[in-house]
Amino acid sequence: MKLETTLKERPGFLHALPLFDLFMTVTMLLMLGPMFLTQSGISVELPVSQFQMQRYSDTVVVTLTSGVNDPQIYLGRRAVSMSELSQHLEDLKEGEAMSRSIVLLKTDVGSSANTQRELVEMILLSGFKLALVGESETLMKEDYQPDE
Repeated sequence: MKLETTLKERPGFLHALPLFDLFMTVTMLLMLGPMFLTQSGISVELPVSQFQMQRYSDTVVVTLTSGVNDPQIYLGRRAVSMSELSQHLEDLKEGEAMSRSIVLLKTDVGSSANTQRELVEMILLSGFKLALVGESETLMKEDYQPDE
């Protein structure tokens, strides 16, 4: 005896599930994507700070590396001299109507305080706001593994 169903087949819902999964995956990637972005510039060992900095959308990143005789200054990922940096900041001030008015200064732990002071004064005299970037204390505590 052959059994037949009297209900109509409705496969529309089953075909919509993969589309819904795809939509949710794309939505989650768009929401979580900015969390995976890092700041531009080069990697340096930042000093520890107990304060959290707010996120800025459009910034200029200046990095000062440690060097005994000749510390390097980077604008983004490009090495520049002090005079080139000053000229570039002046160009930004005139060209983009101060839309990028925040300068993030990343200094290496071993960098000279005198060079850092010169950079800070130059940035502030150029008319930009300045934020010094440091490493979070909680990140440093998690990375610290005491010898047993």
